[in-house]
This record gives sequence, C-alpha cells and structure tokens, in this order.
Amino acid sequence: MKLLLAGLVVFLVVETHAQWYRFPVEAAQGSRDMWRAYSDMREAKWKNSDKYFHARGNQDAAARGAGGRWAAEVISNGREWAQGLGDSGRGREDSEADQVTNRHGRDGGDLNIYRPKGLPEKY
Repeated sequence: MKLLLAGLVVFLVVETHAQWYRFPVEAAQGSRDMWRAYSDMREAKWKNSDKYFHARGNQDAAARGAGGRWAAEVISNGREWAQGLGDSGRGREDSEADQVTNRHGRDGGDLNIYRPKGLPEKY
C-alpha cells in the first residue's frame, strides 16, 4: 500500500511539472504568432522594420511556453536556411544579424531597439 501511495504521489508530481500535453498547443499558437508578425510586416510595408517584426514574432511565440519557443526557433532557422539556398541578395552577415534578432525576441528582450521611427502604434 505504501509503495502504491508513493507511486501515485510521484506520478502526480511529475505529471504536473511535465505538462507535455500542452507542447503541441503552444507550438500551434506560436506558429500563429509568427505568421501574424509576418502578415503585419507585409501590411505595414515600413522601411527597415523587418528586424522588429522578426523579434516580435519570436517574442510572442516564445511567451506561449516551450512549444511556442520551439516553433519560433524552427520557423526562424528554416527561414534563414531557405533564404540561403536562393539568390536573395542577402549576405551571411545579414542572416547572422537576423538570428541575433530572433534570439533577442525569444529571450524576451526589449523590442523597441529594433522598432523603426514612425512605425504606427498598431504594430
């Protein structure tokens, strides 16, 4: 009986801390956050705003939890990889700068350092 009770306590403690079942939901929500940032960037058509929207999408996604952070990282890395395949005119330095911006957003950094002057408050 003691062993059964101990097993039940361990199971409940581990289960409440793991919350593995939330990961897919967070990943889906994080993907949606990344898409919303991309859509806002396209809608704004604001010069030199891409770094801001990169950071914002990553920050919003990462705020969802481990699944959102994972989705933001996969999407950001995939985007940089795909742009490296084609002739996008972007150099390695620009790609590395984008990755720094992406990590800054995922780590909860201040987005205003990337926000261009005059960008409407809507964004």
